Amino acid sequence: MQSPLAEPDTAATPAPDRQGEPSPNALPESEQRWWRKPVWLGLTVAIVFAALAALLWSGRAKGPATSNTLATTSTTAQTLGTLRLKGTTQAARTRSIQAPVLAGDKEGTLTITSMQRAGASVKRGDLLVEFDRQAQLRDFLDKQAQESKLADDVLQEEAKEDAARAKDETEIKVAEGTLGNSELEMQKVELLSRIDAEKARENLEEAKATLDQLKQTFDLKRKTAQASIRILEIQRERASETMLHAKANAALMQVRSPIDGVVVLNTIWKQGNIGEVQEGDQVRPGVPFMQVVDPTAMEVQVPVNQQDVLALHDGQKARIHLDAYPDLVCPAQLEVIDPMGKSGDFSAKVRTFSAIWAVMCVDPRLLPGLSAAVDLVPAGANTVAENAR
Repeated sequence: MQSPLAEPDTAATPAPDRQGEPSPNALPESEQRWWRKPVWLGLTVAIVFAALAALLWSGRAKGPATSNTLATTSTTAQTLGTLRLKGTTQAARTRSIQAPVLAGDKEGTLTITSMQRAGASVKRGDLLVEFDRQAQLRDFLDKQAQESKLADDVLQEEAKEDAARAKDETEIKVAEGTLGNSELEMQKVELLSRIDAEKARENLEEAKATLDQLKQTFDLKRKTAQASIRILEIQRERASETMLHAKANAALMQVRSPIDGVVVLNTIWKQGNIGEVQEGDQVRPGVPFMQVVDPTAMEVQVPVNQQDVLALHDGQKARIHLDAYPDLVCPAQLEVIDPMGKSGDFSAKVRTFSAIWAVMCVDPRLLPGLSAAVDLVPAGANTVAENAR
């Protein structure tokens, strides 16, 4: 028996009836065309794959052109030999201004009453900032009055001691006189009655005891008086030291410029927020809130990776561009290169070196903290450019 899925054999297929009726062994038309469906599906898949292949081929064809363009750009950059580094401007000569730390005072806040504005030019000795010094002046006046009172107390105690000393010396002289009289009475004791002789002996012993007691108490009184006077002198000296501290603190409340330069305000944490100080703000002692920088000696600090540091050498020339002032261009010279460097954030093998470039121009716009670009020509770049020609 023949399978219904097998292709029909033309030789075995009976001829149709003369009247046009199909043969009873012929398959239906739907079953005769089932094999044509996979053919159309295969053609569709082949067309899709051909389109994808054409797109991939076109992308590969464009890839070498882009690579050639990048290679050409890199070659041009190497031929020109230019290198741009990014850094920050800073002053080569600067002085930090801190809020004064008061001697002998508890830690507190200082209130600014007046100050120089940011960017102001100052000379050495000019007043930069003044803090409220009423408390220090009041303390100075109080301690001055206390010192004066204690000085009077010392003088008064010394006068009392002089009077007491004179009195004690007089008592000793009287006791010595009494003792002398008693000794004279004892010389005539043979002439006196027995009762009078006994009284004379008692008077002599009493005079001796009184004199010895006065001499002993005299030294004790002198030591006691000297101790009392010394206590008052110590209190006076302490009050005097406190007065001098208060006077020095009052002088510290006026901060003056140590050098000629320009005032630059630091960003600090103040009263719950971050910002620059202004008049009326409170600052804690020891906080650096201001700088005085010398604008005639500026420099640019640049972090350099370990690949670019090989192109640097001492005394190398460069041009400085400021992002804030694109029209300002200054010549510069390499001064210092960090010989050790520091490890990178993601790998200890990658190191970053610090380079300092001295700016060779003076401009009022050249202030610390500005981002700058350093354009330079590495060593040997001119030779490469000449050979390329």
